[in-house]
Amino acid sequence: LAQVFAQALQRTPRCLSSIFLGEMPCECQWGLSSLFVGAFVILAAGVFTFFPAFLGLFDYPWYIALCWLWFGIGLFFFVIGCLYETMGCQKAGRWHNAKAREGDDDGAEAPTPYIMINA
Repeated sequence: LAQVFAQALQRTPRCLSSIFLGEMPCECQWGLSSLFVGAFVILAAGVFTFFPAFLGLFDYPWYIALCWLWFGIGLFFFVIGCLYETMGCQKAGRWHNAKAREGDDDGAEAPTPYIMINA
């Protein structure tokens, strides 16, 4: 069974095989993604809560409970995203420009200004 699975992984595209092998090819921004997903879910829960609260439509207890549930899920993702970003949990990668933060301290002088020559 393991050999069949390994052969199937060799035939799958790189992105699918890396998902199965536990690699992360995209270097995702978990903090920012959680912030945006959480904000989107909170806004969607607010839109769906608008109907029973102001229009009197879908005024069922289970519907309102689902709206609160989705609000709680969105709040969870939003808070996790905030904590992830403020605690600095994101690994340094191509999205974090560590070289720009450190600066170039190798003693090099500024380049000579360009002078345009009139022909």
